Amino acid sequence: MTFVLRRSLLGMTMRRAVGMAVCGVTKMTLPKTNSHRLLHIGERASLTKAFTARDVAVFAELTGDTNPLHLDPEFAKTTSFETPIVHGVLINGLISAVLGTKMPGTGCVFLYQEIRFPAPLYIGEEVVAEAEVKKIKMSFAFISVSCSVKDKVVMEGEVMVMMPEHSQGP
Repeated sequence: MTFVLRRSLLGMTMRRAVGMAVCGVTKMTLPKTNSHRLLHIGERASLTKAFTARDVAVFAELTGDTNPLHLDPEFAKTTSFETPIVHGVLINGLISAVLGTKMPGTGCVFLYQEIRFPAPLYIGEEVVAEAEVKKIKMSFAFISVSCSVKDKVVMEGEVMVMMPEHSQGP
């Protein structure tokens, strides 16, 4: 079963945001710590994490999503998953961490994303969150994202981020 989540900040649709990115460039200057660097098509970044039951419980407490599928092993046994699974949006938080801290990095703003959850992530599994720049248009970077456990993809999709004006290339 695949679930789709769409997120748009500032009420901007993908069509409108893409329409705003009329002129393309092949690279842009982005901040990394106190220096500037160029972001290139094909550039990749990743991070690895294993969520604990405590991580999932804290997320449930913070968001109010107390679905027993995530928190109650006895309830989870009665489902096709058989054991608690990590919230999809918590998995998606890893993508935010990759984009906000590694690539593009400081100052980028999520404008749009479309993601799918083709398989569950179980508590304790080590997941790798990856991002790859596919296209750059003006101040917009279009990035392919995925989270996987070995060969099992648990989340995949596309995002668009905007960089601050001072970090754009010529």
